[in-house]
Amino acid sequence: MIEYKYVQLEQLNPDDLISMLNKQRVREHLIDHELFNSNSINSWINDKSEINSTKGCRVRGIVTGISVAGWCGIQLEDGKYEIAIVLDEQYWGIGKRVFNDIMNWAKELGHEEVFIHFLHTRPEYKFLRKISKKVFETEMFGRKFTTYQLSVF
Repeated sequence: MIEYKYVQLEQLNPDDLISMLNKQRVREHLIDHELFNSNSINSWINDKSEINSTKGCRVRGIVTGISVAGWCGIQLEDGKYEIAIVLDEQYWGIGKRVFNDIMNWAKELGHEEVFIHFLHTRPEYKFLRKISKKVFETEMFGRKFTTYQLSVF
């Protein structure tokens, strides 16, 4: 089993984060954005750190040993708390465990429900459908998403 831990984004090596976020296999599951460079990654980290300091939010980097495995968190978007999980493809197998950790954070933070959005190109997640209050299609940033509305358990 892959061991991992959560760290503040500022603790990650920005070059390692750039390398992971700019991989094509990672990018194909995210909204369209320019490739990161040293300036844009620092701005992105600052933005996520600001979100992290917002009541009800938590954003963390994920590391395995010395490797950046990804990042995750609970963010406030349009008045709703949403889950974000972005993993390097070699760590996709830890996604469900990371999801469970984030749901525990949501409970700690006092949320009753959270949302998670997947690009419509992603397959449906049966375990998410099973635990969702509602599953529906949304459009954001000109793209279609499958949105899961989840009760915090």
